[in-house]
Amino acid sequence: MSGKSVRSPLFYVGDKYKLTPQLNSLFPNNINIFHDVFAGGGSASLNAKANSFSLNDVDKNVISIHEFLIENSPKLDELILHFYELIDMYGLSHSELNLNNIIVDLKKDYPKTYFSKYNKNQYLQMRDDYNGNKDRIDLLYLLIIYGFNHMIRYNKLGNFNLPVGNVDWNKNVTKALKDYSDWVLRNNEINISNLDFESYISIQNPTEDDFFYFDPPYLITSSDYNKIWSVDNERRLYKLLDKLSDEGVSWGLSNMVYHKDRTNEILTEWSDKYHVFAITSNYISRFDNSIKNSKEIYVTNKIEE
Repeated sequence: MSGKSVRSPLFYVGDKYKLTPQLNSLFPNNINIFHDVFAGGGSASLNAKANSFSLNDVDKNVISIHEFLIENSPKLDELILHFYELIDMYGLSHSELNLNNIIVDLKKDYPKTYFSKYNKNQYLQMRDDYNGNKDRIDLLYLLIIYGFNHMIRYNKLGNFNLPVGNVDWNKNVTKALKDYSDWVLRNNEINISNLDFESYISIQNPTEDDFFYFDPPYLITSSDYNKIWSVDNERRLYKLLDKLSDEGVSWGLSNMVYHKDRTNEILTEWSDKYHVFAITSNYISRFDNSIKNSKEIYVTNKIEE
């Protein structure tokens, strides 16, 4: 892996890939198993150095995509060709290969929404096809690529309901898939699980050189992903981290301590007993793209001597 950070092919909300140089400098130097407890798109694992990796997330759809991509990594060229054929079959735009005249004309009339104008009906057909057969992880992945802000969202009936986005398949998607495949092929052991964080920890038997990284939903920010999180979950997590410390298990935690005039007092009070490092980041909300006065931190019970 080069010195430059690589991005997850899930393009996940809250993706840590731009922060991985800072985080890697704070992670232990020698990691046996890197436990990515709130893995999301997996950017922390993709950019960390360890003998093996264990990715866990409570979202079964995220985990299904990881399993799908890991399974297909040895035959990535075939997978990419399959996606190209699906894009062509549905009639979606494909700017990596061709920015056609229709898109050029739409861009003049709809400078900020030209892809969504072009892809809307085709996207909705693909969404209907996926909702009719949710075993089609290939369609789910394309829905994320062409969907609004690359999000994963389902309604109360269990149907994928994200609207089309002003995005399409471009060279960055192919690069991210290739980087992911390279990571899979470099590592002999990658374990995947779909568990609540406490359940995940309960079945581990860590060695001295294992390391657990926690990037939970942020209690004081407002993305859809964070709506699953509560004060009770926040306190439950910190109680678990204290327990791991008592057992001599090494861990690190990313979190937001201040954002938009809100302070995570629970985090501030709890983190005082550990090593706390400021992380330079611009938190961008999908509702407001202006830069916020935010403070992100990394907390750990493990620093190198």
